Amino acid sequence: MSNVLFIWALIILFILQPDVAHEGAVTGAQLFTHALLPYLLPYIILTQWLLKMPGKRASSQWSRYIKAYVLGSFGGFPVGAVTVSEMKKNGEITAAESSLLVASCHAPGPMFIIGFVGSELFGSTASGWKLLLAIHLANIVFFLLAMSIAGKRNQYPAPAAVPVQHTTSPLLRSIKDSSSVILLVATTVIFFSSLGNVLSHSISALFPVDMEVTKTLLLALFEMTSGVQSATEHFNGEAIYPMLIAAILSINGLSIHMQVMTIAKSAGIRIFPYIIARAWNTLLVPVLFMWIY
Repeated sequence: MSNVLFIWALIILFILQPDVAHEGAVTGAQLFTHALLPYLLPYIILTQWLLKMPGKRASSQWSRYIKAYVLGSFGGFPVGAVTVSEMKKNGEITAAESSLLVASCHAPGPMFIIGFVGSELFGSTASGWKLLLAIHLANIVFFLLAMSIAGKRNQYPAPAAVPVQHTTSPLLRSIKDSSSVILLVATTVIFFSSLGNVLSHSISALFPVDMEVTKTLLLALFEMTSGVQSATEHFNGEAIYPMLIAAILSINGLSIHMQVMTIAKSAGIRIFPYIIARAWNTLLVPVLFMWIY
């Protein structure tokens, strides 16, 4: 009942503030079109194509982990979840391994961090490299700790893949599968950008709070890219600005979490380790970044 009331409350807010909702949706659509789609789509297609190519499976356990991390962690969100899900479907990794890998193979793309965040926001590609290093250090340490805690459960070999006869080429199948992922990303980015915009205006109108701070916090919780953009508009030049950007990138936002959880659940992958890893990164990445920075 509470969920129904919450949904109706949001519908009413959208009806009462159509211009604000439209502004947020337009911002989300522009971010997706200009900042996400050009980088994300080619990488997802190429990753899917590589994973669907017939060939010999990696012989060792750690070579499969490295494969998942390299392919999944350097393509941006949610390429890691897509890569691990495909490897699980192919029988390359077990269910327990896949849940830990989804939690660990999760990072923004290097082009986004070095090119956009580092060069354009921080004014230094070196700062982008340092932030990227902090993110991957947190991910790798979490994976190693999780594997050591999991113990022998993850030492069993991955189950043998069941041969599946396909009538279409790997490239065509990769394009088809990638289209559903891109649609999911576009939908969540536009929706949560619009929702964050509506809620920030509503809260600022009802309570005596700073509109700039409220908007940045809400957008950071709902949509990462919009949160980064808002933080840049309102806090650029402040001493807290670099750490704030690192924190927003670590939180990821509900938009990205919904993408990953939808992909993981469709492959039967447990998401609890993913939730723990996000809390870990939110606490650790800003501290690591400021230490390296």
